[in-house]
Amino acid sequence: MKVNIFKYIFMLVVIILIGYGIYVIHYKKSPQDTNNQTASQETTQNSVNTNLRLGIHQYDTMNPILSQNKNIQFIDKLVFEPLLTINNDYSLSNCLAEECSKTGDNSYIIKLKSNIKFQDGTDLKANDVKFTIDQLKSGDVISIYKDNVSNIYSLDIIDDRTIKITLNEAQPFFEYNLIFPILSSQNFDNENFTTSTKIPVGTGMYQIDKMEGSFISLVKNPNYWDSNKKTKIDTININIYSSMGEVYNAFKIGNIDLIPTSNTNFRDYIGTIGFNVSQYKARDFDYLAMNTQNAILSKTEVRKAIASSIDKANIVATVFDDNYDTSNYPLDYGNYLYDSSIQTDSYNPEYAQQLLEEAGWEFKYKQWQKVENYKTLRTTFDLVVNASNVRRVAVAEAIKNQLGNIGILINVKKVSDAQYNSYIENRNYDMILAGTKISATPDLARYFGDSNLANYDKEEAKNLLHETYQIADAKKLREKFSELQKIYAEDVPFVSLYINREYLVSSTKLFGEQKPNWFNVFYNMENWYRQN
Repeated sequence: MKVNIFKYIFMLVVIILIGYGIYVIHYKKSPQDTNNQTASQETTQNSVNTNLRLGIHQYDTMNPILSQNKNIQFIDKLVFEPLLTINNDYSLSNCLAEECSKTGDNSYIIKLKSNIKFQDGTDLKANDVKFTIDQLKSGDVISIYKDNVSNIYSLDIIDDRTIKITLNEAQPFFEYNLIFPILSSQNFDNENFTTSTKIPVGTGMYQIDKMEGSFISLVKNPNYWDSNKKTKIDTININIYSSMGEVYNAFKIGNIDLIPTSNTNFRDYIGTIGFNVSQYKARDFDYLAMNTQNAILSKTEVRKAIASSIDKANIVATVFDDNYDTSNYPLDYGNYLYDSSIQTDSYNPEYAQQLLEEAGWEFKYKQWQKVENYKTLRTTFDLVVNASNVRRVAVAEAIKNQLGNIGILINVKKVSDAQYNSYIENRNYDMILAGTKISATPDLARYFGDSNLANYDKEEAKNLLHETYQIADAKKLREKFSELQKIYAEDVPFVSLYINREYLVSSTKLFGEQKPNWFNVFYNMENWYRQN
């Protein structure tokens, strides 16, 4: 019995000793371990670089109103700011404006935020807004923002912070035009605006520090008004190169951290590894408009059958080498007003056949036929395309082949630009392959309004369209846009096809989520940082 007791005591002592040994080894840190951890933390902290390096070519000017260089326009958004700005989801929010109120069909009151200063220390005032708009309206100025102010009839300064804008005529979503950068009137005192070599000042979180030869540097604006934007990047160095090839090479060897590009072949220049890519839908949108006043295309089942028989993914792959994105609706480029829950007709030729059969169509002699009022209707249509646009011609031929496979016969009419414009003006076609440049405004009048290319005339759609012009509340606006989208899904007056793609290429040493869109590539920059 005593032997057993000693045995148990011995085992208990052994367990205690083993447990203590584990504790010492795994949990109790020696001064050496603590010093090593601190050194590691210091190394990580010291490896963070607060400088961002960019490269541009075809430099013209840092004046944000005059520059025609797209990459400079992106960079300028860090230095200069507008009255209202476009967010990552293409919604609109106040920037320099504290309030923008519609006071009549064609009049607006804009109140500026208080205590905002330009980077030279002068106060932002209503006169600076007037100065900027006057420059944009000047005949001497060529600017990407010129159209933004073309409908402004007059601008009246009520006080230092308040402006009244009167338009020539009512304009839907006019607020979206107030996204041009505001410049300091005092900065251009006694200067010729178009030829001045002075460094322009803005109100943004960065200011231009140096402009020397082929080098520009930006530094943080120490007096930036928006305390919510505390970026980790202290300086931005911009090197100017003579060609885009040099920009790519500088990125490849590690001298540049970020490249916005629309070149789908950028990998041919920088390789396929060692970088990150954020791709986003851009602005070139193509669609197939079907003349809804045509005796056959006026029938919903025919239009839906056509939409269901077009393989957009195949077109994107074969014509655009998978460098475009298929599109289901004009707003599906990331706009917050697009309702992704609404189903549109996807590629489904069997469903197309079912639609036609249920509507009384018969498949005879390799096409669909139907007798109405003693007249035989056949699914044979002309498709107009401008011959000068080689890719669109290829798309038209692809659509012809795809629709031909299910018995909808297409004759592709390749016409001159003058003839194409005549077709557009007179709307005298069965179908036409058309395209547009996506606008900042979400106005859908191009597709549902009086002059739409599909000759689509539905009172409910027009009423909804006009209701969107009167609503300021975002939630209610989304509801109206969803209702309009449902009508599109049901009637399919046109077929959304595809939209082009752009890219933000970044070094693997640049950290922080990137959320680019075609308006701005520097969203979320407050969370960016670079490691050596």
